[in-house]
Amino acid sequence: MNISKSGYRVFSANSTTACTELAKKITERLGVDLGKSVVYQESNRETRVDVKESVRGQDIFIIQTIPRDVNTAIMELLVMAYALKTNCAKNIIGVIPYFPYSKQCKMRKRGSIVCKLLASMLAKAGLTHIITMDLHQKEIQGFFSFPVDNLRASPFLLQYIQEEIPDYRNAIIVAKSPSAAKRAQSYAERLRLGLAVMHGEAQCSESDMADGRHSPPPMSSGRTTSGHPGLELPLMMAKEKPPITVVGDVGGRIAIIVDDIIDDVEDFVAAAETLKERGAYKIYIMATHGLLSAEAPRLIEESAIDEVVVTNTVPHEVQKLQCPKIKTVDVSMILAEAIRRIHNGESMAYLFRNITVDD
Repeated sequence: MNISKSGYRVFSANSTTACTELAKKITERLGVDLGKSVVYQESNRETRVDVKESVRGQDIFIIQTIPRDVNTAIMELLVMAYALKTNCAKNIIGVIPYFPYSKQCKMRKRGSIVCKLLASMLAKAGLTHIITMDLHQKEIQGFFSFPVDNLRASPFLLQYIQEEIPDYRNAIIVAKSPSAAKRAQSYAERLRLGLAVMHGEAQCSESDMADGRHSPPPMSSGRTTSGHPGLELPLMMAKEKPPITVVGDVGGRIAIIVDDIIDDVEDFVAAAETLKERGAYKIYIMATHGLLSAEAPRLIEESAIDEVVVTNTVPHEVQKLQCPKIKTVDVSMILAEAIRRIHNGESMAYLFRNITVDD
């Protein structure tokens, strides 16, 4: 394809190996060259972007993977988008396979919805559209003032299960908490497999204690208040976490735990140990985004988990060197097709075949 007549460019928002590799895979599938730009950090850690070719009147796609230094990656994306806007790009579409701060999408006690703040910043910088994958909560799309295409990685992970897991017909899909049951049910129904749900696991990130519902009234500072002292409201009973139980028979089966993000792996390791005790003879974890922070590779290597399968939405090459159990599924195909369809004004429905509202 003649890039000068294609009407669009694809740029990489940083020079890390993982982002560049994903960008090259996408451009190879599209038959275009990667846009010429330089993204680097000044000696004082300021981000600088130099666009080396004309983008006037063109659709620009910025590919940005989110490495461990999340805030630098966000600034790279913002500065590049603003540079392209200043240089009269027609449309600026961010291809952000893993959307950062997506876990901070709910109001917490004396906190803020950081995900909404980031959405506003991206719009202000000049982005007009976003392509992402498996948002932590689908409601995040409502934070944006422009279109968001939330692609799904499940077809690629389902294909991996069917082609790479021997005797997968003897498997059972496991939700490691009741909140993950809907995703697990979708996998189980598509693979015609059974479903098991684990209950009693600590859910610190989703705890009701963190959202302000149990916030105590302000303490008196010696001042008296006149008027009505307030009503006596019914006291909500405190939650008591039950012992970990597994609803469903996993004995003599392959257990496949599915989730959208695997970051700190302590919960997954504990779930794997429980499943082993219940008789599962192999344990797989399937997740879209493999953040794998801190000591995750070492903990996985020493655990009862047989394999962790994630996509290349997030760079994790270093973690793979530390832990051979980590496997990668390439999703560049669907990202490239989304870029092509958006530029050509084609329907995106093809990419959401058999995807339901609950998926």
